[in-house]
Amino acid sequence: MDFTPTEEQQAARELAARVFGDLSTHERLAAAGTGTDAELWKALCAAGLPGAVEEVGLLGLVLMAEEQGRTTAQVPFTASCVYGLLAVARHGTEDQRARLLPGLRDGSAVATGAFPAAGVFPVASASPAAGASPAAGSGAGAGALRAERGAVRAESDAVRAEPGNVRAEPGPVRAEPGAVRAEPGPVRADREQRLAGSVAWVPWLRDATHVLVPDEQRALWLVRTEDAGPAEDVELTAPWSAGRLVLDRTPGERVGGPGAYDDVLAAARIAFAGLQAGVCAGSLARAVAYTSVREQFGRPLSSHQAVQLRAADAHMDTESIRVTAYEAAWRYDQALPAAAHALTAAWWASEAGKRVVHAGQHLHGGMGADLGHPVHRHFLWGRQLDAYLGCGTELLAELGDLLAKGEAA
Repeated sequence: MDFTPTEEQQAARELAARVFGDLSTHERLAAAGTGTDAELWKALCAAGLPGAVEEVGLLGLVLMAEEQGRTTAQVPFTASCVYGLLAVARHGTEDQRARLLPGLRDGSAVATGAFPAAGVFPVASASPAAGASPAAGSGAGAGALRAERGAVRAESDAVRAEPGNVRAEPGPVRAEPGAVRAEPGPVRADREQRLAGSVAWVPWLRDATHVLVPDEQRALWLVRTEDAGPAEDVELTAPWSAGRLVLDRTPGERVGGPGAYDDVLAAARIAFAGLQAGVCAGSLARAVAYTSVREQFGRPLSSHQAVQLRAADAHMDTESIRVTAYEAAWRYDQALPAAAHALTAAWWASEAGKRVVHAGQHLHGGMGADLGHPVHRHFLWGRQLDAYLGCGTELLAELGDLLAKGEAA
């Protein structure tokens, strides 16, 4: 691959760095709390950065997400671009693109995704009448579906269909009269389908106008948050405006067909890995600046070998996250197989990201324990992205299964 960004990608990155650097200051971040910085979001949209993602591709988004992570900018930029602009542009119908993309480009519409942490859905169990128990869910948004006589009922944190709407029968799922038939493959008609269930936590849900929801069959549904009703606030490790998504016969529209879920999940993993690369780079930069001026026993902390080694390890981890994210994004843009590369980037972002933000905090010594210190935000963001991308062992297990299937094929 070519690691050199195009002129358009480099220009987008430089503009993003300037906007984030000028407006995402420590004082403004502290004042924003868990809310979105409305002025920063307005400036990003006025600069045309969300809309630029259609031209610069996923690699361009990764470059801009790095700049967001470097400053821990309190805006739903990465989420809206990957779950909104890219998802609709690649998988939406002509009508959906015409209706949704203008708002997503200018920032009047904001999208997020109700995806599980590691993208793994549990297998539905047999009917309780048969003596089986529901499968345990995994990840932040995962849940279990149980097939019961005459209905499909969702346990917590899963999308379900209400009785009288979709009936679970042998073979494809069929809709009752007046509803769209949901079957494997493309949707037969572009009409609304009512959904029900809940997702434990969705990042930036309070700011979103639309949320992309996958059901257990890995079909994607776009739901307007105003139709879903008020979101229940959820406190996360990082100061993101997250919420619990509750759907109660909520209308949604199908986005894409077979393969859309896997494609969007891969793009999201790559984009958030790029965000983590920026978080780690920002944490390390603060640690380098601090240890260069903080003196101990008459000389800077940065002159001590132990500090140098710790910083060097953090630098190599950060570069590993960046390189794997770049490679995966480049392959995605070139329409090459990228699922394994997306998992690799997510694993590095999860495992190495934790090490880097811990190192950044530790290298600050006692100052790193100050909850109000700027480096602490990087620590919180790094840990939250680790949780969102998924446990390293889960990602490795999924990668192993993918590689085994590929070798078998």
